[in-house]
Amino acid sequence: MPRIPYKPANLKEPYDLVESIRKRRGGNLLNLDRMLLQSPSFAKGWNTFLGEVRTALELSPKLRELAICAVAVLNGADYEFQIHAPEFIKAGGTAQQVEALQKIGAYHDEPSLFDRVERAALMLTFEMTRNVKVKETTFADMRAVLPNDQHVVELVGVIATYNMVSRFLVALEVERE
Repeated sequence: MPRIPYKPANLKEPYDLVESIRKRRGGNLLNLDRMLLQSPSFAKGWNTFLGEVRTALELSPKLRELAICAVAVLNGADYEFQIHAPEFIKAGGTAQQVEALQKIGAYHDEPSLFDRVERAALMLTFEMTRNVKVKETTFADMRAVLPNDQHVVELVGVIATYNMVSRFLVALEVERE
């Protein structure tokens, strides 16, 4: 059970906000949305921001979803992992990679599963999530394998954003639909 009750699945008001969330979600409100709607202002900002992060970045969807899945595992956010693991596979990830991600750290022992860019992104994700502070060598490795600074900033932003998402989900015990 969530720590705070969800808003009803058939919520109608505030109409414009609820409809914009439904549109982004393909017609339904997720439990996450129903929790966010406890604060319409917060839900509005979240919907706009996460919509941009999910659809408007130049960063490759595969790298974005890899980082999101790693954050989810590191933070124990099963809800987040269950939603994003299929997205990672759709973006070009493999079932073997998903399995390795569930045992975060396995990518160090099995470098054949992840290429150089993915390994650098996983190390960055690990350090940002566990330590917040990123080692100079880790950051330099990331810059060396991404095409430009925009991609580095976007990856750092994705990792930071999904740390926020996972912490929200875990703290409020939001359940998977």
